[in-house]
Amino acid sequence: MQKIKSLMTRQGLKSPQESLSDLGAIESLRVPGKEEFRELREQPSDPQAEQELINSIEQVYFSADSFDVVKYELEKLPSVLNLQELEAYRDKLKQQQAAVSKKVADLILEKQPAYVKELERVTSLQTGLQLAAVICTNGRRHLNIAKEGFTQASLGLLANQRKRQLLIGLLKSLRTIKTLQRTDVRLSEMLEEEDYPGAIQLCLECQKAASTFKHYSCISELNSKLQDTLEQIEEQLDVALSKICKNFDINHYTKVQQAYRLLGKTQTAMDQLHMHFTQAIHNTVFQVVLGYVELCAGNTDTKFQKLQYKDLCTHVTPDSYIPCLADLCKALWEVMLSYYRTMEWHEKHDNEDTASASEGSNMIGTEETNFDRGYIKKKLEHGLTRIWQDVQLKVKTYLLGTDLSIFKYDDFIFVLDIISRLMQVGEEFCGSKSEVLQESIRKQSVNYFKNYHRTRLDELRMFLENETWELCPVKSNFSILQLHEFKFMEQSRSPSVSPSKQPVSTSSKTVTLFEQYCSGGNPFEIQANHKDEETEDVLASNGYESDEQEKSAYQEYDSDSDVPEELKRDYVDEQTGDVPVKSVSRETLKSRKKSDYSLNKVNAPILTNTTLNVIRLVGKYMQMMNILKPIAFDVIHFMSQLFDYYLYAIYTFFGRNDSLESTGLGLSSSRLRTTLNRIQESLIDLEVSADPTATLTAAEERKEKVPSPHLSQLVVLTSGDTLYGLAERVVATESLVFLAEQFEFLQPHLDAVMPAVKKPFLQQFYSQTVSTASELRKPIYWIVAGKALDYEQMLLLMANVKWDVKEIMSQHNIYVDALLKTKSTNESLGHLRTNEQSHRFKMEMVMEFLQSPTPSNLWSPLEA
Repeated sequence: MQKIKSLMTRQGLKSPQESLSDLGAIESLRVPGKEEFRELREQPSDPQAEQELINSIEQVYFSADSFDVVKYELEKLPSVLNLQELEAYRDKLKQQQAAVSKKVADLILEKQPAYVKELERVTSLQTGLQLAAVICTNGRRHLNIAKEGFTQASLGLLANQRKRQLLIGLLKSLRTIKTLQRTDVRLSEMLEEEDYPGAIQLCLECQKAASTFKHYSCISELNSKLQDTLEQIEEQLDVALSKICKNFDINHYTKVQQAYRLLGKTQTAMDQLHMHFTQAIHNTVFQVVLGYVELCAGNTDTKFQKLQYKDLCTHVTPDSYIPCLADLCKALWEVMLSYYRTMEWHEKHDNEDTASASEGSNMIGTEETNFDRGYIKKKLEHGLTRIWQDVQLKVKTYLLGTDLSIFKYDDFIFVLDIISRLMQVGEEFCGSKSEVLQESIRKQSVNYFKNYHRTRLDELRMFLENETWELCPVKSNFSILQLHEFKFMEQSRSPSVSPSKQPVSTSSKTVTLFEQYCSGGNPFEIQANHKDEETEDVLASNGYESDEQEKSAYQEYDSDSDVPEELKRDYVDEQTGDVPVKSVSRETLKSRKKSDYSLNKVNAPILTNTTLNVIRLVGKYMQMMNILKPIAFDVIHFMSQLFDYYLYAIYTFFGRNDSLESTGLGLSSSRLRTTLNRIQESLIDLEVSADPTATLTAAEERKEKVPSPHLSQLVVLTSGDTLYGLAERVVATESLVFLAEQFEFLQPHLDAVMPAVKKPFLQQFYSQTVSTASELRKPIYWIVAGKALDYEQMLLLMANVKWDVKEIMSQHNIYVDALLKTKSTNESLGHLRTNEQSHRFKMEMVMEFLQSPTPSNLWSPLEA
């Protein structure tokens, strides 16, 4: 085809018909002419046979245009030529040529319209090229004219204008770059102002702007500087996040969270926050304890700073132990309150985000935000238990670092109050029962209480041995709830005050400590500042409730206007009206009337100083038990020992009499004897000195026992002038009964705190010990009844009387005078003076024993 095109170019533009006729002139191609085309078309053709001929042509013929066909065919001739073979081969080549020629003719005829159309396009293109050549010629001519018409200066102006436009753009870029260079100053100012979201937003915008001018070499350095600044902001942001742990500020925390949200690191922020809380707990407790240890050490030695927290706690002195514990709990409270307020902040903002997300349409962003909120919520909920566990471990280490057994009772109660408050905080914080704290304080409490109880038993023995069994003057409305030790029983549980010092609650709604102190204050500050400013008002003033009553009473005594006339006389015989030889003075009558007034006016309970001391001890024991319920059984057991020892002492002092017991009158019931034997075996140490050969177990058992008390030498029970100590016996016995009544009053409170498995012990204590207190009256009062009359002397006087009387004498028999004298003495002793106060004791009961049959059953009731 290339040869055909070159031939067409040499011949010029001709019509398609002329061009087709000129094709016959190409001899080298042997293109058939019109006649040949006609002949070829007229010849019968077999397309399949023709295709087979074309396919039989060797491939080498189609290789290239420079292929020499003649040379190729000559080289193929054999060395020995055969005319027939040559002719046959020639015919074959002719047939192949004819087939190819026919195929070419068919293709040319088939493509002739397209060829004509393309030839016309080529003609049009040639015309256009000629027109373009004319235009170019004209343009060159005009350019030559322009070149001759303009100077170099004019072209310079155009170049300068273009350069000016470029420089203006460059100036804008430089100003932007200068602003970017000065951004670090503004970022520093914003960081000082704690505007973390604004600083991060500005830094991100600068990075975005820097990417626009990255083709400048100075911008590459600025990019690295901005990246360093962003990392510095993250470090300061982490420091700001750590400040949240001790002092939560809503605005500050909001800025921090917004900054982390801009960075896309909200989950990382939450992980870091929990690490900071853990570190804050450790640093806080260490610094508090270290401050007190260094303060007490009084030197600037830095060796304490290198100690571990556990070792540091052992260096806290007893004097600084409680202030250090209070400050420790205050600091830990601040940490937990910050965590609580952090959770509140997230709950509030989660609700706001949820409401705003429901109105939006960005589903992808909403799903990502929900995932972050879910992660933060789970992390915060899990962190509650983790943080409280850390707090417990730190406080436990501090508690066990010092032996509390040497502390005073009030100090130890103060420690229990603080720990009880802290456990209440833990329960409100994460619902924990604070097993770690309970176990540690239980160990300290049991150890302390054993030593404390042993000391109190020794003090009780000393009180009993020095007690004169005189009446302790208390008001008629005296109640144990008026004592400071029992104030906690009248006060409802309040979260802001210790269990032993709580104000009466005025609201039925329970307010948690975190709600109460969320805006300010500290629940442990009241502990340190609280003082008992109230004073007890239980003692009577000279037997009267007030000074006004005493004054009015004595004014009434001084006036005898209401006394009948016959009573104003010395004495009048009821039968004869005569005045006896031995008269009774007006002062005696006035004294009797005054005593009767006091008896009618005052009906105070009978108790002694020792009884009051035991009641106070019971209140202290219950106060400790109320604060720390896990040791309730131990406390109640020790309370029972106080009552046992008091009961045993009363019996030993006033009720033990072997001579009366041997009469078989059954003065002591079997239950009372069983109780006394149990007390003697379990509590009383009857041995004078320890046996050096005794086993360790026996020594430990004796260590828990108390020596038997001895009656004070000031108490005389052998004198008939005092009816053998009747006043002391009545005071001692009735004080024991009063003490038993108080234990009965406290039974519901004890039963409420006693563990279920130990309640049988409490029931047995009340049924076998407390209830037997009133049974001591009989053996104690019978001793007075047995000694009030000299029965043998009376029998002897009666035996000497001559009963065969012939006339009635005006004088009584000798034994009658002796009985009347004894009766008068007993009646005068029925009114006992104690501490200058007249009290009528339960003389009906005493007189019942005095007028009962004699112990020897030889005397009938005194009817003579």
